Amino acid sequence: MKRRLLFSYLTITAFVLLVLEIPLGVSYANSVERRLTSDLQHDAFALAIQSQESLDAPTLAAPHETQLQGLADGYRRTAGGRVLIVDAAGTTVADSDPTSPPGRDFATRPEIQRALAGAEVSGTRSSRTLGTKLLYVALPIGSATGIQGAVRITFPASVVDDRIRHIWLLLAATGGVVLGIVFLVSLLLAQSMTRPLGELQQAAVELGAGELSVRAAVPKGPAEVTVLASSFNATAARLEQLVDAQRAFIADASHQLRTPLAALRLRLENLEAEVDGPVAEDLDGALTEVSRLSRLVDGLLVLARTEQSGSAPSPIAVGAVLDGRCDAWDAFAAEKHVRIEAVVRGDPVASVTPGRLEQVVDNLLNNALEVAPASSAVRLSAAERGKWVELRVSDEGPGMSDDERARAFDRFWQSAPARRDGRPSGHFGLGLSIVRELVVGDGGDVALEPSASGGLEVVVHMRRSPDRPAPRSHQLTAVSGAST
Repeated sequence: MKRRLLFSYLTITAFVLLVLEIPLGVSYANSVERRLTSDLQHDAFALAIQSQESLDAPTLAAPHETQLQGLADGYRRTAGGRVLIVDAAGTTVADSDPTSPPGRDFATRPEIQRALAGAEVSGTRSSRTLGTKLLYVALPIGSATGIQGAVRITFPASVVDDRIRHIWLLLAATGGVVLGIVFLVSLLLAQSMTRPLGELQQAAVELGAGELSVRAAVPKGPAEVTVLASSFNATAARLEQLVDAQRAFIADASHQLRTPLAALRLRLENLEAEVDGPVAEDLDGALTEVSRLSRLVDGLLVLARTEQSGSAPSPIAVGAVLDGRCDAWDAFAAEKHVRIEAVVRGDPVASVTPGRLEQVVDNLLNNALEVAPASSAVRLSAAERGKWVELRVSDEGPGMSDDERARAFDRFWQSAPARRDGRPSGHFGLGLSIVRELVVGDGGDVALEPSASGGLEVVVHMRRSPDRPAPRSHQLTAVSGAST
């Protein structure tokens, strides 16, 4: 926006300068030759008057000739032009050009001929002798007895060109100074308008990244920006209030539900030894539902804590985390007759908040083991990919369609088979939501892809840490679980 404002201001200024200066320059350029010719005519008339008495003498004496030469030399020194004074025959009487020989005949020069004929002439012509274009003025020198001679003043035509060039350069310099002043003023004006917008943009970016406490500075002007910043702050405050209320409700409700659920489960377990038959079956079903509800409450608590906790990344050795989580899930995998295979290439170190990677792996392993058929394998792999550390978790389960993968990160969403079967395992669709919150909170991303065996493969990208923890002594290649 700043560039557009500067471009607009400078474009308008440049257009105004061109509209004003081009006609002014053309007008000055056209008048330069006329003014110089008029000045030369005035000078030539003055020289003719001063030379008249000397040329009017019956015989041009040496003192008179010296006086005329002094007039010519004095004009050359003061004005710079060449002065030529000739007698009635067109012979040189005085010439300010020191290289010109005395007594030279100029009767063949057209302006001299016309001046001796009594005409006042001016204009420009090319001089073959000098090889340049001349601006000239020639006047007759006369008295009551007739024309006694002529005076001619010449200047190189380049003098006119130099004056015209000087005018254009002066106009260009004036325009440059004006543009410079306008640029500085426009820059200050643009900054006063764009700085509040830039601060507002930065605040909007931080708010979009989850920093709900951010507020934009409210400038004194312009009025539109002031209103915009105030409206943004009010919206951010309202959004922070609503989100905080939602998080508090989830956390409080989950905490309040855990105690009665634990008591209900204990009472139901105490009844198991006292009932049998159909009542025992109903009691087992009730215990199963209580367990599912307890897991749902625990998942909501984890999700609420994840949303409320801030990101504080530090270097975490991915191989060590996978090694520990594989050992932790080994017994559960053995019960389901599923193998857990983990392969870590190199020594990847991710920049994540401590404890989050463990939760990510636990949720992914739990989901994978829920759908993995007996005698299959759940495979984990980790490696560095440029600025990322890539973690892949794949299973050999039924997989998901494209539409299902697009919705899999929605909270409480379940695939069609899961909803149809009722998922007695207690899977409520919170695992992938928790994974996304944890990974995105540390600046990473997570995606779902079909696995090579037709199941589901979760791809997690975490920022690679520039700091390396203590190097591990070996590369992890773990195979856990039981096979049938």
